[in-house]
Amino acid sequence: MKKYLILWIIALVFSVGLVVAGKPDTNLVPATNTKADISLTIPKHAVEVAPGVFSLGTAADVDGREVEGFAIFEKREFAKPGAVCGNGICEPGENANKCAADCSGGSTTSSCFSYLANGAKWKTLESWFVNPSNTQGINADYVLSNVVDDIQKWEDVSVNILGGGSSTAESLVADTSSPDGLNEVYFGDVSNSGAIAVTIVWGIFRGPPSQRELVEWDQVYDQVDFSWSTAGEVGKMDFENIATHEIGHSVGMGHPSSECTEETMYAYADFGETKKRTLEAGDITGVKGLYN
Repeated sequence: MKKYLILWIIALVFSVGLVVAGKPDTNLVPATNTKADISLTIPKHAVEVAPGVFSLGTAADVDGREVEGFAIFEKREFAKPGAVCGNGICEPGENANKCAADCSGGSTTSSCFSYLANGAKWKTLESWFVNPSNTQGINADYVLSNVVDDIQKWEDVSVNILGGGSSTAESLVADTSSPDGLNEVYFGDVSNSGAIAVTIVWGIFRGPPSQRELVEWDQVYDQVDFSWSTAGEVGKMDFENIATHEIGHSVGMGHPSSECTEETMYAYADFGETKKRTLEAGDITGVKGLYN
């Protein structure tokens, strides 16, 4: 009898240990939506340093360097009034090609850009991975080829920046606590309210600009709260439109000022929008200034 009692006590202690070991990390904001297999949350200690931009704090990268992480959320917002062609004013978002009536003979450069941090850029080419699986009916080959094409848009006006990518069936997880050395793209659930997508960038953002460097990027496209299409459908987010913007963050671009509504890196997007598929003068001026 004593033998069975002792075995029962040992089993009880072991089971309690399993429960404690499996307790959720209370430092994370709990996911509230279980529709998707993968849910992205950010640490409670994350600090919003600009609208929709959160500092994730510091951690060591795979090479042992101290790096800092930022999560940049793109939110949905009705498009603000943009530039009006024909009013005699060459406004932000216009140039001689888009509106000769207002900007003929003017400069095709623009001040409508910003950086995550001045000088913070990629200094080595790294591979990246995309898990194209999604609940939206978007073809897997399209997802991969479109990410490749969207990266190429930024590189065509500057230099090779992000390296080559490939598709994977492995589950990917965006890194909110510390970088793992992998650059990952996938569809999932973004817990931040109203977020269409999030890009997380790890790097060295402080110190002399020449010593700043980007070391990792991850992206998650929210398929729980938003529907997606490849053709700018009403009521859906256009994947190319949003991905071109998110890749901009991955190469080091930030959100320009609020009047720069026509730039690809403008902070907000709306259903059916496709104008972010192409880079505008501010986007081009900015990435050239960062890498050339």
